[in-house]
Amino acid sequence: MRNDNINTSNRYYVLIDEVQYAISKKELKSSEDVKLYNVLNGLMRLRNVDIYVIESNSKMLTKDVLTTFRGRSDEVKVFPLSFKEYYDFTGGDRTLAYEDYALYGGMPLVLSKMTDVEKVDYLKNLFNEVYFKDIIERYNIGLPDVLSELTDDLCSSIGSLTNASKIANTLNSIKKLKISSVTIANYLEYLTEYFLFSNAKRYDIKGKKYFEYPSKYYCTDIGLRNARLNFRQQEETHIMENIIYNELLNRGYLVDVGVIEIVESTEGHKTKKQCEIDFVVNKGTKKYYIQSALNVSDPNKLQTEIRPLKKTNDFFKKILIVKTSMKAWTDDDGILHLGLYDFLLNDNSLEQ
Repeated sequence: MRNDNINTSNRYYVLIDEVQYAISKKELKSSEDVKLYNVLNGLMRLRNVDIYVIESNSKMLTKDVLTTFRGRSDEVKVFPLSFKEYYDFTGGDRTLAYEDYALYGGMPLVLSKMTDVEKVDYLKNLFNEVYFKDIIERYNIGLPDVLSELTDDLCSSIGSLTNASKIANTLNSIKKLKISSVTIANYLEYLTEYFLFSNAKRYDIKGKKYFEYPSKYYCTDIGLRNARLNFRQQEETHIMENIIYNELLNRGYLVDVGVIEIVESTEGHKTKKQCEIDFVVNKGTKKYYIQSALNVSDPNKLQTEIRPLKKTNDFFKKILIVKTSMKAWTDDDGILHLGLYDFLLNDNSLEQ
């Protein structure tokens, strides 16, 4: 596209798909690589041209493009289908749709598979042949067995607190795999860079600071997680929590795990206890505290869930999301009780 052929009164969009096939390596070693970047640089000087570079392979990650064009580019994250997008396509009973979504996730091509066997085969192949092999190839992984064990551990314990040292100790003691915490930390970074997992840090609500460790890891797509575990571990509570976390990210929120210290008195003795709020959610000036619970029909369970919310002692909105289908309501403590399906299907559900 020559500059003198462009009408400056029009808006042009240039999409370069599968850019990795035009680049030999991360470093610009070949003349063809230089030509491509020169073309992109030339197009970027045109005020009425938007350029979209799309990649999906180990030869190039988004951060490579952002580094090369630092200050002149933005990253657009594309998530798997949300439950609303999934349900808009499938329709029908929303409970059945959610159960399918919680099993097979939101990778778009899943919707084109007609049988359970086809869906399972597709997800397993996608995880092993695309994601996993790409990571091993790109980073020259010398210990693929360790990476495999680490991945299994993260998938098995979604929403659980962990860190590199803890994982390394577990692999050393149980799996008899001698590995350093530094290597595990690197592998964790690779898995998050490839969007297989997201890392949620712990935030001290009253101290207003982040904990260095441990943190939580959630699967970017629950279907890929289930496929990795051969659909054996279907912990409904953790899967629901993971789906809520992904939905919040999809809506553009910043999501942390909340920690609050509670003082309890027992027989005249005071003890301090750290309690957790599943999600501390921020977007601009808005902030929410969110608890996820499968069922709170037991009064003791309900009090356990809402106690950390009540102890924050601030005026930010507090929300309890439960799987029970119900009409949203606010209790005497100002806590919004919200059904899971209403939360997932209504983009403005947190504003009720």
